[in-house]
Amino acid sequence: MPRLPSLGPHGEGWVLVQGVLLVLVAAAGWSLGPDWSGPLRIAGTITGLALITGGVVLAVRGVVDLGGAFTPLPMPRDSAVLVDTGVYSLVRHPIYAGLILAAFGWAVSQASIVAVALAAGLACFLRLKSAREEAWLLHRFPAYAAYRARTRRFIPWRGS
Repeated sequence: MPRLPSLGPHGEGWVLVQGVLLVLVAAAGWSLGPDWSGPLRIAGTITGLALITGGVVLAVRGVVDLGGAFTPLPMPRDSAVLVDTGVYSLVRHPIYAGLILAAFGWAVSQASIVAVALAAGLACFLRLKSAREEAWLLHRFPAYAAYRARTRRFIPWRGS
């Protein structure tokens, strides 16, 4: 992957763009979904709520497992240690994976094609942000290369 920009000393620009994309997904679901009813609405709502719940659980667990190492910025804190236990033994970026699941869940629950497209854009963006973060993690933690080789990025048991 080509070298990705820092977008600030600690990656602040990555967090800003991520926030804008999350707001756009939410707004598209509220304002750009069709008025639908019947069994499709029930199925979409149940599926969406399941994805949102799974995403929130995954993201919260990621924050808890990071403990004092947590930061929304892609550059690790000076005091951080490499965390490869808990949910991090399944995926390298559970918080990003949780945000992606929740965004798609919201889009499906609202039946918004625009929100689905924006959720896909968020997923692509978080893939890039995770690559930028991993470059810093590799530089900071020599053991990160082995961790990356044995642990998937977002989805356990599937491609990196």
